[in-house]
Amino acid sequence: MPSPTILSQSLAISSHPMARTQKNKATAHHLGLLKARLAKLRRELITPKGGSGGGTGEGFDVAKTGDARVGFVGFPSVGKSTLLSNLAGVYSEVAAYEFTTLTTVPGVIRYKGAKIQLLDLPGIIEGAKDGKGRGRQVIAVARTCNLILIVLDVLKPLLHKKLIEHELEGFGIRLNKQPPNIGFKKKDKGGINFTATCAQSELDAETVKSILAEYKIHNADITLRSDSTADDLIDVVEGNRVYIPCIYVLNKIDQISIEELDIIYKVPHTVPISAHHRWNFDDLLERMWDYLRLVRIYTKPKGQLPDYTSPVVLPNDRTSVEDFCMKIHKNLIKEFKYALVWGSSVKHNPQKVGKDHVMEDEDVIQLVKK
Repeated sequence: MPSPTILSQSLAISSHPMARTQKNKATAHHLGLLKARLAKLRRELITPKGGSGGGTGEGFDVAKTGDARVGFVGFPSVGKSTLLSNLAGVYSEVAAYEFTTLTTVPGVIRYKGAKIQLLDLPGIIEGAKDGKGRGRQVIAVARTCNLILIVLDVLKPLLHKKLIEHELEGFGIRLNKQPPNIGFKKKDKGGINFTATCAQSELDAETVKSILAEYKIHNADITLRSDSTADDLIDVVEGNRVYIPCIYVLNKIDQISIEELDIIYKVPHTVPISAHHRWNFDDLLERMWDYLRLVRIYTKPKGQLPDYTSPVVLPNDRTSVEDFCMKIHKNLIKEFKYALVWGSSVKHNPQKVGKDHVMEDEDVIQLVKK
């Protein structure tokens, strides 16, 4: 694996031609080629080669517990530790913090019946950019989060925001974005088959071919279903990007005016708080809940009332009856006959459904075994 110093020099060398190149249709394929080379260099930094240095660093091999994982990112002195300890102290039903290492997992909180793991990622900036040896491991943990909170000092938010975003973007984490609408399929022969279903402002057949050639791909079907950029195509070809929702938490609002606070509230994906005074925690928790998009399913034993105290919590993209059974125990689906469901996902209450039925938040289910 190249050393961080060598890599940073390589990135700098690659960046200079991009900065000098005027952006127009004639140079688009040249810029695309440089971006592809840059992406490959970054991948070499975070992907260990061979058997050396492949393990997780001490303190970063964190077991995933609960229904969702939220990672906290921020520079020192922005109040991240205060926020984490106060959140866990106010909302946790756990007597002692559940952690592998104190600097990595400050606490687990319960909110609306869901158990949410909070992770402090202290070295995500320092480790990633100056090669202290733990950047790759920290980034690996960040990539497993269901939600990232970027904690910023409200008095200097823009500079820190851009630095953190740049660091995360460089390691394949895409914040508040959807995967590019690009079809990509490698073939054994036939060359590059390029199709665009709508007008393209940046990519054309020549640019696409030059980017794919950098990856030694000479036979593939490419379909652009939206106006796409070279970065979008590189993300699809690299195939290792993660798309994670993000909330920007602007701390220390006790140091600004009401007028400034009104402006901050209009910024997308932003929640202003005071960690020290515990101001606006309810708003932050509610926004976290919205972004996590969790679905609560209540269980009803036969002949009894539903248990509304301990829902089974599922991610919103896996809410079928089969997903529910697998969350409880994988053998449950083998004994499954049908289910009775009450709630917004059915037309009448109760409704007899099969394992493929998709449930909605706060549905009630009763399983009937064979």
